[in-house]
Amino acid sequence: MKQNLLPAFRLTLVLLLVCCLIYPALVWAGAQLAPSGGQGETISHRGRVVGYDNVGQNFTRPEYFQGRPSAVDYNAAGSAGSNKGPSNPEYLATVQARLDTFLVQNPGVTKSQVPAELLTASGSGLDPHLSPAAAAVQVARVARARNLEATKVQILVAQQTQHSLFGPDRVNVLRLNVTLDALQNR
Repeated sequence: MKQNLLPAFRLTLVLLLVCCLIYPALVWAGAQLAPSGGQGETISHRGRVVGYDNVGQNFTRPEYFQGRPSAVDYNAAGSAGSNKGPSNPEYLATVQARLDTFLVQNPGVTKSQVPAELLTASGSGLDPHLSPAAAAVQVARVARARNLEATKVQILVAQQTQHSLFGPDRVNVLRLNVTLDALQNR
């Protein structure tokens, strides 16, 4: 028995040291090299923090661009997807309800013009980005609600589009909405 217990005890101590001290220390040290020292990049408006750059928010008012739906109600403490497949009746009903709501909020937009990302939650439930096409389909509503010319809002979307070498272009919804608020307050 002693022959089995002593190696198991030593292995437990080594794993405790690695998993509870060394690995967390390495992750912490790596985070210190990131922008904001691993605390997350905040976005401010009028001297007040309004959110984080990489965490989506729920925008429901018509004068704001809406991001992807969230399966966790935008709760960063419980990041997750819905885990329901495309044949699940409850999931299909949820997507249909999102589509119906979007079409009511955006008159003149047809079903075929609505990108799937505006109807389906991301894997994390916290995706802060949209494709330029998903932002463009909302331009008319936002421009109308803010009494702005649609071309001015389209230009703003183009200016806020982040281009990537290795992935698709994307628009940060919070940054876009903050820029719109700043534009209106000039």
